[in-house]
Amino acid sequence: MTNRLALILFLIIVACIAWDLILNGGRASVFLGKEMFEFLDWIAFWR
Repeated sequence: MTNRLALILFLIIVACIAWDLILNGGRASVFLGKEMFEFLDWIAFWR
């Protein structure tokens, strides 16, 4: 991955988080965080 591509991906992620905070009050980020935690717990179960 080049530095340019990494910077573009970083800016896209930051823009999505800012959009969520401005329009939804961060609800989508909280939902995704909870789902990711449950997914990691499920992965650990199968280890």
